[in-house]
Amino acid sequence: MRTAYSVETVRAAERELMARLPEGALMQRAAAGLAAVCTGLLTRRRGRVYGARVALLVGPGDNGGDALYAGARLARRGAGVTAVPMDPERLHPGGLAALRAAGGRVERDVPGRLDLVVDGLLGIGGRGGLRPAAAELAGQVPPGVPVVAVDLPSGVDADTGEVAGPAVSADVTVAFGAYKPGLLVDPGASRAGAVHLVDIGLELPVPDVEALQHADVARLLPQPAAASDKYRRGVVGVLAGSRQYPGAAVLAVAGALRGGAGAVRYVGPAAEAVLARYPETLIGPGRVQAWVAGPGLGEDRTGEVAGLLAQDVPVLVDADGLRGLDPAVLRERSAPTLLTPHAGEAAALLEVAREAVEAGRLTAARSLAQRYGATVLLKGSTTLVAPAGEGPVRVNPTGTPWLATAGSGDVLSGLAGSLLAAGLSGPDAGAVGAYLHGLAGRRASGSGAGGPVLAHEVAEALPAAWRDAAAP
Repeated sequence: MRTAYSVETVRAAERELMARLPEGALMQRAAAGLAAVCTGLLTRRRGRVYGARVALLVGPGDNGGDALYAGARLARRGAGVTAVPMDPERLHPGGLAALRAAGGRVERDVPGRLDLVVDGLLGIGGRGGLRPAAAELAGQVPPGVPVVAVDLPSGVDADTGEVAGPAVSADVTVAFGAYKPGLLVDPGASRAGAVHLVDIGLELPVPDVEALQHADVARLLPQPAAASDKYRRGVVGVLAGSRQYPGAAVLAVAGALRGGAGAVRYVGPAAEAVLARYPETLIGPGRVQAWVAGPGLGEDRTGEVAGLLAQDVPVLVDADGLRGLDPAVLRERSAPTLLTPHAGEAAALLEVAREAVEAGRLTAARSLAQRYGATVLLKGSTTLVAPAGEGPVRVNPTGTPWLATAGSGDVLSGLAGSLLAAGLSGPDAGAVGAYLHGLAGRRASGSGAGGPVLAHEVAEALPAAWRDAAAP
């Protein structure tokens, strides 16, 4: 499990650790880790550190101190290191002395010829994007020069991943002690590049954000026992499709059939299309352990969704089923509810602009879960699963931009609904479903940069993705 912690939590852990260590020891640990990553990058790019040209963009806080101490270590190995301060009167005194003692220089402008830039402008407490002086320095970085961010790309909100103004785009981020949510959640995550975690000895509590890994998913995947039959494994009902959108029903059923439940029951006007593609499907009303409601229903069938929500079984609501949902009804349900909106649908549910959701995905997912009393799977470049109650938000680490294709969400809904019917909780069904869906998308798209993929190809790749995740 990859875990991330809020600024407040990290600061508290740092204070506890610093109280037990000699003064400055924690910063030296961070600087050593930062210098080691920079050394590795320079060695891979040019064969050695000696003679490399390195610029440090230095802010006035401890983040700048980390950069200065790391720069001193690089200078002692023969690199030409130049510190460029945001405010020359407010440099970390110990870091500055160490850099100068090692042969480093301080200049007002970023040199034109460089092998590496270290972004130490702002720390994890920065908010609201870069101020003009910092943005000017960041804008001087020559194109093509790799940038290493200290703990977090400057201008990214550490707690939410929001980017409210100019911000640094890093090739590598060196995180100290713990991942921060802004390193895992877009738009911040897209600016972090490859993230290296340096252990500095922090003792941390329950995380604010977490990301499942293969081993976590393998533990959660439903496995049939020797005595299992299709009913014991769970039956998932699918209310989807219309005469205008029969394909949505076919794709939701495709995902459901590959999601771990023992059987799929379809109700709706697209039964002929569903049976033609998947004769395994049960047609018509009957007992189910969970429902998937909404893909391709059209605008005039919200009453059917309300009827399913009145049943005492888990219900996943997607797409057209999300229209007109009453928060009071969902909060009163005793069975789990899983909502799976994209940004536009989330904006409608929250009554805000779509841009607000896309800029603050973590905030939006948490707000939706709290308002509707439901687990929320917010789809997008970073898919998030926010629980209805207490607990960390889960960030999905798998996927490919090629999954942004018509019908892909219908497959995900069927898959996650099947996991609900197989007995997984709302947060587990959402997180595992998103994880497998992302793996299947990568497989269907191909290796390397991948290529265009169709939704039914994602569904067909789910069994191989399942095996990948379940492998020891």
